[in-house]
Amino acid sequence: MTEDSQTDPLRAAADTMRAVRERCVWSQRITHRDLVPYLIEESHEVIEAVESGTSDDLREELGDLLWQVLFHAAIAAQDPYDPFDIDDVAETLTEKMVRRHPHVFAGEIATTPEEVLVHWNAAKAAEKRTRTSVLDGVPRGMPALALAQKLVGRAAGVGVEPDAAESAAAPSSEAELGDAMLSLVALARERGWDAERALRERLRGLEGEVRAAEAAR
Repeated sequence: MTEDSQTDPLRAAADTMRAVRERCVWSQRITHRDLVPYLIEESHEVIEAVESGTSDDLREELGDLLWQVLFHAAIAAQDPYDPFDIDDVAETLTEKMVRRHPHVFAGEIATTPEEVLVHWNAAKAAEKRTRTSVLDGVPRGMPALALAQKLVGRAAGVGVEPDAAESAAAPSSEAELGDAMLSLVALARERGWDAERALRERLRGLEGEVRAAEAAR
C-alpha cells in the first residue's frame, strides 16, 4: 500500500482493488460488461438496506457498491486506448458537483429546495447542449416502473402528461398506491398478461408522443 493509504481509507480501498485486479486470476478476466449483474445486485442490496436494514447493513452495502466503482475504475485504468483511474473519476465528479451547486461554490442564491433545483437543472442543461430531446440520457435498461417515473417527468417538460387516475377509487396515499399497483399486477397475472411488458409498450408510446411534441415546436 502507498503511504497515503495508511491514513486515507478511500485510498486504501483503491489500492486494495488495484492489488486484487493485478493478482487475482478471476478479477483479471473481468470486463465492464461482466460486472453489470453485480452492480445491479449491489444497488438493490443498498436499497433494501435503506428501506428495511440497520445502519450496519447500510454501511456494509455501501461499501460493496463502492467496490463496484473501484473495480470498474481498475479495469478502465488498464485500457490501452483510453485509460482512466479512480482519481479521474473523483476529479470528474467533483467538477460536476461544483458546477451544479453554484449557490454553494459560486455566489448564487438558493434559499429553497425549488431554487436549488433551478440551479441544478440550468447547470445540467449547459453540460448537455448536444442533446436534442428531453428523452436523451434516460437509460432504457431501467426497470419499467422506474423508467416510467423518469419518462413521465421528462414528458411533462414538453407539455405531454399522461392522464392521472381521477376516479373516486384513486389512491390518496403511497400505501394505497402500492395496493392499487399490486392489484393491477394480480389482474395481469390472472389474465395471462405481462405487466412489465405492458408498461414498457405504453412507455414506447409515450416516447413517441414526446418526440412528436418536440418536433411540433
